[in-house]
Amino acid sequence: MARTDRSACSKVAAAAAVAPEPSSDAALVAGIRNGNQADFNQLYERYFQRVYTFAYVRVRNHADAEEIVQETFTAVFRSIDAYRGQSSLLSWVYGIAKNTANSHLRRIKARETCFERAELDLWATRAASTATPEDELSLRRYADVIHRRLDSVAEWQVEVFMLRHLENLPIREIARRMARSNDAIRSCLYRVKRLLVEASDTSFAVIVP
Repeated sequence: MARTDRSACSKVAAAAAVAPEPSSDAALVAGIRNGNQADFNQLYERYFQRVYTFAYVRVRNHADAEEIVQETFTAVFRSIDAYRGQSSLLSWVYGIAKNTANSHLRRIKARETCFERAELDLWATRAASTATPEDELSLRRYADVIHRRLDSVAEWQVEVFMLRHLENLPIREIARRMARSNDAIRSCLYRVKRLLVEASDTSFAVIVP
């Protein structure tokens, strides 16, 4: 009898030692919709490397790729209710990663464009016969302020500014792409322009001793 009990216990222990079957994508989606953090963690672990590789190929920078991965999975968690199962879960996640990477690249381009313009102004001033050390200092200050101001702007607002002023899209088309009202787009453009104007005013203000 004791031997039978020991045998039964051994079978139970062996069964407990077997790793549970990984949940299906559908089960993970259902769990995440119910707020199950463990299911989200499992989804993250399952697709992290693929999303990271995808992001790195797009941006060629490890730090930027990691940032895109984090933003992608944050978006996945927040918009999981929008997943309808018409494509595989991985394809849906890839779509979010692609949009996130594109937004990231546009944001970088916007900052680089502003910085390059400030640098061009700096070199033009250096080339002028009337250039002074104070002129160069003001222009460098201008570039620094622009960088700080753009860091304070939301990602979608930088993207709106890019679509309007670098791709020359009409406000109605930008509103459609960003799923926002025309008034929201106009307000966003006004805010970003005001920040840049303030940056210019701050950088080139004449300081009277």
